Order: sequence, then C-alpha cells, then structure tokens
Amino acid sequence: MKFEDIPVVALDPAETDALMRSITAQIDLDTFDAEDIPLLKQMIECLGDSRGLVRLRFAQTLGDIGATATPLLVDALLNHANPVVRRAAGKTLALIVDPTTVPSLLHALLNDEDTVVKGSAVGALAKMGAASVPALLDILADPSRSESTKGHAAWALGFIGAEAAPFLEDAIKSDSIDVRCAAVNAIAHLVQERGDERAAQLLIETLGDIDPNVRSETASAIGKMAYLPALPDLITALRDPDGEVRRTAAVSLGKLGDRTAILPLTVLLTDKLEPVRILAKLAIAKIENRDAE
Repeated sequence: MKFEDIPVVALDPAETDALMRSITAQIDLDTFDAEDIPLLKQMIECLGDSRGLVRLRFAQTLGDIGATATPLLVDALLNHANPVVRRAAGKTLALIVDPTTVPSLLHALLNDEDTVVKGSAVGALAKMGAASVPALLDILADPSRSESTKGHAAWALGFIGAEAAPFLEDAIKSDSIDVRCAAVNAIAHLVQERGDERAAQLLIETLGDIDPNVRSETASAIGKMAYLPALPDLITALRDPDGEVRRTAAVSLGKLGDRTAILPLTVLLTDKLEPVRILAKLAIAKIENRDAE
C-alpha cells in the first residue's frame, strides 16, 4: 500500500487532544508501535491543527520517532494539499536530520508555491549540514533561480558553517558571482565560529576579486567580523575604483575602530560620491568616539 493510499480522517480539537494523550501514554509505557503507519499518518494530519502548540507537540513526537516517520513526512511535504501540514512536515524533517531527504527538501524549496514551506525546507536543508552544500551551491550558480531562492540558499550555507568548509575554497573561486558572494559570508562565519586563519586569509585575498559586488561583500563581512589583521587591506580598498566598495570599506574600518584608518578615511571626505563622503565622515567619528571612550 502506498502512503498516499492510507486513509485519514479530520479530527476535531477534542479528538486531536485525545490522540496525543493516547500516544504520550503509549510512549511512556513503551508500548508505542513506531511501525503503525496509519497512526503515523494520522499524526502527520494533526500537523495541520490550528493550534501552534499542538502542531509543535506532534512535530516533536514525530521527530523523536524518526526513521519510520520520515517517508510519510516527505510525502506530506511534497504532496499534502494543506500548506500548514507541508510547513510543519518540513520543520519536523529538520528535527530528524536524515540526509536522504535532501532531494525532497530541495524540490520543496524550488517548487512549492507557499513561501513558508520554502522557508521550512531551507531550514531543514541547513540542518542537514555538509549533505546539502553541493546542492545549495548549484542553486547559487544557476542564473535561472530567483533572488529569493538564492537568498535562502546563501542563508543555509552560512548557517551550516564549519561543515561547509571543504567546499568553500573551491566556491570562492567559482565562475558564479552569486556563489562567490555566498562563499564569502560562509567563510566569514567560519572565522567567527572557530578562528580559522586559513579561512580569514581567503577572505582577505577575495578583497581583490575581479567583481566589485564580491569585493564589497567581502569588505562588509570583514567589518562584521571586526577582523583587525585585515586593516591594511581594507585601507587599500578605500582606493577601489568602485564607489560601493569604497563605501563598504569605510564602514568596516569604522567598525574595526583603529586610528590608523583615520588619515586614509580623510581622503574620502572629498570623494566624488556623496554616500562615500558621508560614510567616511561617520567612520572617522566612530573611531574617534571609540578612542574617547
């Protein structure tokens, strides 16, 4: 029998609560049958309950059940008519962390019409760690993908952090600007997470990327990390031919707060672009105020 052929009935709130009480008692008494597919299917149907706490309890219980519930949750994620169930199925798969579900989660991210389902799917992909990284990089490299989808993929890549490390050195050299930008943020996360000096050096080298978007993204990431060894390279970036890179470098130097940057920043006070002049002035003030404090 296929999973989708297993009948379920809609339960009212009282019946749903009774079902949860029964399941909880069975689990407490160690009599719960994790192979009872119709029961698991009914539990998944309860992920569509209107009460958030009830959905959470069923999700947590299904997450604890794990492997036997996984195929049913995947089926619900991909095929259930109720988007609330699809959303909760994605979140529950994030609790189970089964790498074999990556293709199904990707399908939901790329094809589901509900934005919250997409968010649930990408959240689960992030929890899968290294198993998701190649597919996430493929999304970023695909020019046909929407900016919102690429944003989801970039967020997941950054969340994965250290587990993505083996892929990032190649990603930072990708032909795709989007992949390189996403790799910059993921590498910055590595530096913050574990003080990875090799990763930090990769970031500094990327300040010389051929594309100004990547250079700007890198300057911004260094500022967020407050990575002081990059100070000379950020000062060099103040002379970048691209105004956005100069602006971002000025902001990041303000965050680093080192007085060495004041004189180079002063040069930008006469920059041809007003946003650059404004941000340079603010960065100087921030450094001076930090000194005063």
